Amino acid sequence: MIAFLKRREVTLVGLIVLLFALVSLRAPSFASLANVNDIFNDTALLIMMALAQYIIILTGGIDLSVASIMGLSGMCAAMVNKLDPSMPIPLVVLIALGAGLSLGAFNGTLVGMAGISSIIATLGTISIYRGMIFLLSGGQWISAHQMTDGFKLIPDARFLGISSMVWYMVIVVVLFAVFMNLTRTGREVYALGGNKTAAAYVGIKDKKINFLVFCVSGLVSGFCGLLYVARYAAAQNDTATGFELNTVAACVIGGVSIAGGSGTVAGVFLGAVFLGIINNALTVVNLSQFLQMAIQGFVILTAIVSNTVISQRNEKMALAKKVI
Repeated sequence: MIAFLKRREVTLVGLIVLLFALVSLRAPSFASLANVNDIFNDTALLIMMALAQYIIILTGGIDLSVASIMGLSGMCAAMVNKLDPSMPIPLVVLIALGAGLSLGAFNGTLVGMAGISSIIATLGTISIYRGMIFLLSGGQWISAHQMTDGFKLIPDARFLGISSMVWYMVIVVVLFAVFMNLTRTGREVYALGGNKTAAAYVGIKDKKINFLVFCVSGLVSGFCGLLYVARYAAAQNDTATGFELNTVAACVIGGVSIAGGSGTVAGVFLGAVFLGIINNALTVVNLSQFLQMAIQGFVILTAIVSNTVISQRNEKMALAKKVI
């Protein structure tokens, strides 16, 4: 029981409840069902993108290009919808998914096959993909009146009173949970991040795993890019700029180790929700944008320090047990 209460997920749930209670004292409408629905609707993209980042971080890597993949995939989908409004929406979705998968596969080839460090490889592709958005669009934006109603309805359709954006998020979370916990490949991802040498000895192929996780990340990023431009009814050259930092923050707050090999889907989900609640709460209490940024940075830094302290404590406990 004590071990369960010490889990990061339990701590996050407690913090989320406490945050809700404190903000509700200032703004009673904050805890209303309508606002909770809005929070999940606003945070759904971050949750999905955090999972796309999470699977990379588990291997000990990082993908700085996820936001650029979002932007380029979203622009591809928006341009296709603009140029051929009669094209079936499922085909537009497939185009966005294909674009994201292709871009993720390119990252995976650089990291998995060529052996380039993930931070170096994606530091390069982040600029390449941004440049490709500009070349593809000619520097022009695609706005709401150039998109079909069916395209804009992709993230906003309702089922049981809940937007499709939230349902997409639920599906992605469930798929990640099943993949990471109930499949051999998912366990191999954990093993590779935990100890690359040991993983190699038991036959885990790091090139294959690295290529696979970048493909998965790209696929999710492509889908989120489509949802982003459809929801905000605008495809721009700077779409989702800086979003990659939020994905890393959600992972770290959720207890994912930057060194790899440790972290859960539930933790990432709660970390993203925690960030989403903070963003919503700071707006509700009418704090300035600059103060909001400072508070968000403080929360992220606190999470990083907390992760470091916990990791060091666990290592000391493990060494103490070996000595005994």
